[in-house]
Amino acid sequence: QVQLVESGGGLVQPGGSLRLSCAASGFRFSLYTMNWYRQTPGKQRELVAVITTSGITNYSDFVKGRFTISRDNAKNTVYLQMNSLKPEDTAVYYCNVAMVVSNYWGQGTQVTVSS
Repeated sequence: QVQLVESGGGLVQPGGSLRLSCAASGFRFSLYTMNWYRQTPGKQRELVAVITTSGITNYSDFVKGRFTISRDNAKNTVYLQMNSLKPEDTAVYYCNVAMVVSNYWGQGTQVTVSS
């Protein structure tokens, strides 16, 4: 079955960096666009970044220039490099893959940006 396992979250000071990883299994990773979302309490989950099968990337305006999404098809892993972090980036970050039959999510990893 499809599994997505995020890691790499934690507590970081404003201006700091973190790299999130999402290890995928149970499907042909290289054939799917992968997404990172985030969610804060009381708010809807919002799209952060997208990477297509050919490596084309797209970012929401609030992370453009600070975050970089990448993928390693040999390792079935998608990454989110987060630089210049701000307190408003505090959220649970989720890995996602959308398939015809269903939309799959990982369990999420908490990112807290605070001094």
